[in-house]
Amino acid sequence: MTTKPEILQVGSVFPATQAALDARYVVHRSTPRAPADGAAANERAEHLASLGTRIQAVVTNGGSGIDTATFDYLPAVKLVACFGVGVDLIDVEGVRARGIAVTNTPDVLTEDVADLALALLLASVRQVVAADRFVRAGDWLRGPSPLRGRVHGSRLGIVGMGRIGRAIARRAEGFGMQIAYQGPRAYADLQYPWFADPVALADAVDHLVLACPGGEATRGLIGAAALEALGPEGVLVNIARGSVVDEDALIQALTSGKLGGAGLDVFADEPQVPQALIALPQVVLQPHHGSATHATRQAMGDLVLANLAAFFAGTPLLTPVR
Repeated sequence: MTTKPEILQVGSVFPATQAALDARYVVHRSTPRAPADGAAANERAEHLASLGTRIQAVVTNGGSGIDTATFDYLPAVKLVACFGVGVDLIDVEGVRARGIAVTNTPDVLTEDVADLALALLLASVRQVVAADRFVRAGDWLRGPSPLRGRVHGSRLGIVGMGRIGRAIARRAEGFGMQIAYQGPRAYADLQYPWFADPVALADAVDHLVLACPGGEATRGLIGAAALEALGPEGVLVNIARGSVVDEDALIQALTSGKLGGAGLDVFADEPQVPQALIALPQVVLQPHHGSATHATRQAMGDLVLANLAAFFAGTPLLTPVR
């Protein structure tokens, strides 16, 4: 009789992936970090300590990550497999220093996230949701809806020109948009104008899409100055991480009219969304849904499972985080 390997899981995954994990492994569950409550924290620590060297791999997701201190209790762990492309809630360097590899699920979610970015841009600039409410409320019977902005031919700034940023740019080209981008460096293979400063980019474009990684390097990258530079007709779309935007500054810019609108899939304290954003009619909200299609979540799960299988087989990992 073959003994199934034991793994630790923190956070949820796609149901089909969960079923496969449960079938192939002995799955132990825990929170990604110690709870604030002392009794709950002690219970978690005792649970992890009881697992000890039996756990060699951890599965988490991009929204949960894992506290590096967790590995104090699990000295045999050599892999963290993340269901998601973002690893900003994993201290990758700290984990590597312990001899632990990290994998994620790049590429397979790129196109769906880019689709949602364009959907949010269109919905925000053309105020699709507000117009829907206008019809449902019977307001059309009393007169026409206000005129809206234009997407076609407008200038689009993209913060972060990685896989997702480039996929957004390809779609935007189909709308005849003029594209510029900001990031740590210019890419020789791109002909779009590059800006080192996000404020300068915001000042040069009509609308801004955020597609950069989260984490400390980009925390608060888009603040009051960038939002004001984007202007009262501009729209901000964020499908990156809530931490990239100064959320208080965003609310102030929207309520004061310094920014025209926003399409937001991510927030600073998910799933808590500020009531001020919920109340604003020029804001389109999504529940961190960029990769939320059946096909993409299946493909993400398949990569997690493949990386786990490779790890336990002693073969090269498919998508290690470099």
